[in-house]
Amino acid sequence: MQSKENPYRSSPYVKIKHPEWTKNATIYEVNIRQYTKEGTFKSFEEHLPRLKKMGVDIIWLMPIHPIGEKNRKGERGSYYSVKDYYGVNPEFGTMEDFKSLVDKIHDMGMYVIIDWVANHSAWDNKLTEEHPEWYTKDHNGNFRPTPWYDWEDIIDFDYENEGIREYMTNALKYWVKETNIDGYRCDVAGFMPTNFWNQARKELDEIKPVFMLAEWESRDLHEHAFDMTYSWSLYEKLHETALGKKTVNQGLYEYFAHHENTFPKNAYRMLFVDNHDKNSWDGTMFSQFGKGLDASIVLTCVADGMPLVYTGQEAGMNKQLKFFEKDIVDWKHSKYTDLYEKLFELKHKNKALWNGKYGGEMIAVVHNKPKSVLAFTREVEDDKVFVVFNFSDQEETVKLSGNNQNGNYTEYFSGRKVTFQDGESLTIPAWGYQVYVK
Repeated sequence: MQSKENPYRSSPYVKIKHPEWTKNATIYEVNIRQYTKEGTFKSFEEHLPRLKKMGVDIIWLMPIHPIGEKNRKGERGSYYSVKDYYGVNPEFGTMEDFKSLVDKIHDMGMYVIIDWVANHSAWDNKLTEEHPEWYTKDHNGNFRPTPWYDWEDIIDFDYENEGIREYMTNALKYWVKETNIDGYRCDVAGFMPTNFWNQARKELDEIKPVFMLAEWESRDLHEHAFDMTYSWSLYEKLHETALGKKTVNQGLYEYFAHHENTFPKNAYRMLFVDNHDKNSWDGTMFSQFGKGLDASIVLTCVADGMPLVYTGQEAGMNKQLKFFEKDIVDWKHSKYTDLYEKLFELKHKNKALWNGKYGGEMIAVVHNKPKSVLAFTREVEDDKVFVVFNFSDQEETVKLSGNNQNGNYTEYFSGRKVTFQDGESLTIPAWGYQVYVK
């Protein structure tokens, strides 16, 4: 007699298998155009040893394809207006230069993903002439930009058409096969059907295990398609908390409650205080987080998720990079270089801080100052962290209750040995943070 499957049995939501090397990985976004005076793949190669030393694992390159000229914005145009999905932007170098960069990244024990813009193309992409039926049309039957946005330099694909699905999937496979990249960051991934991404991921994984990052915040993308999604929500809650627009319990506790109850345990989330969108359009990390910047950076490296660093952050860059023109980062050593290096070292070594199912659950530490202080523990096997943040402009003495924080620790930044027992108190300076490790 055949046994009947139990319809009520729980099963893991995330069905994809993350590449092994992602379990404690960090990620870094590279703006090739603005990275060096030359703005080329070759000139960027010189920075790889520095990024390796900092603890970067995944190099994410903003779009590398030729940029459309028709209806271009600014002198150089947007990277996200793709003229040829099989080409390399001559501004950055040749296909051989790109392959050389990928090889050097791999030789140094790092991985590389490229930005992919599947939702829309440039007006002068050859597909507009070869397959106009692959594009959406406006009420007059003409090509149209993505509705409701000011993206006049691009036009939308129609993913109801199987032709564009096959073409785009084959283009994604081409770069993995021909250049040996390790995956993709997918622009506005939620604007496209999830079943397209599901099929694309399946076919990519047949070539090699890939890592897929969605510029979106949605649980359904994690089931069969994406390893990681953006945590725009944490950015916004941190921004509001750091600038005093929300208390810690209104902002950060609210975020972590939704995160834990909405997203599956093995869904990676990308945490950040800057990226190309925020920097170019909203403000620098200094204007967006004020006196709470350092605490915010530390939180993105110890909370449940993978920390991102954007071009120039580690140099303490305090300017908004131009998006459609040539600009350049003023590279210098800053305290943020050292901060990220130390935080990434901890993430690599302490299993409690690993990604997805490999890391420890965030458990809130109960205390008497929830409006200004965030505290939690994470633990896996013999590794544990207990972290405390003061998001206020005054020193706080916090009385702890519960027992998940109890134990013997070393404060990571000072090296101070500490023991916590029931009913202990601790004092944390204004905008301060303490990371206790065991």
